[in-house]
Amino acid sequence: MEKPMILITNDDGIAAKGIRSLVAVMKKFGNVVVVAPDKPQSGMGHAITINQPLRLNKSDIFGDIQAFSCTGTPVDCVKLGIYEVLKRKPDLLVSGINHGENTSTNVLYSGTMSAAVEGAMEGIPSIGFSLCDFDAEADFSACEKIIEKIIEKCFDRLIPEGICYNINFPKLPFESIKGIKVVRQALAYWEDKFDKRIDQFGKPYYWLTGDFGNHDPGENTDLDAIKNGYVTIVPTQYDLTATKQMKEVENIFK
Repeated sequence: MEKPMILITNDDGIAAKGIRSLVAVMKKFGNVVVVAPDKPQSGMGHAITINQPLRLNKSDIFGDIQAFSCTGTPVDCVKLGIYEVLKRKPDLLVSGINHGENTSTNVLYSGTMSAAVEGAMEGIPSIGFSLCDFDAEADFSACEKIIEKIIEKCFDRLIPEGICYNINFPKLPFESIKGIKVVRQALAYWEDKFDKRIDQFGKPYYWLTGDFGNHDPGENTDLDAIKNGYVTIVPTQYDLTATKQMKEVENIFK
């Protein structure tokens, strides 16, 4: 029986520790190919490169695993992986493991999750993995153990069409993780501020800063579950239609 083809990408760059952990797990399940950015691409969202050439360079960073670094975004990596490297759609696309959480509305800015969303748009079962730890040397050992169990489930029962999974791990040792919860995305977002500075030529420039505010007191959210020691799975869709409000909007424009 032919092994499944698995495409791996991320947004922290091909040299990040998180993608090494993901490769170590996924090679147990099939033939792995990596196409990942040649440098960090966090916060790129669903951006694609249209104003300059894209380049792919072979990499031996994962030993005998076929790997390429890409000069573009995570979504560029997915597109090139499908159409230029594999010349086919993989059986599974996984993105991460991201250094830092992708909960609540952060998913809209996330390169990690945008890669998974792109896979879902192509009809590929896709998952984005993130650990709530921004440290470059974060400990991914608990993630590896749990991802192995999750992937077994996903191959047993395919991910429903039209969605991908957004999976976040709390920053805890394996023994302290209480379990896995399927939850909704919390209503929480960054309250933006800009730090205005002056350069050596006397001209202003800005650094985006801000505070993260959770405006969702409800239970069964990703933020609530992670705070209480659970791995979270949010089924995420690329169809942004506000279906519940369609009738209301129809009435407005009658």
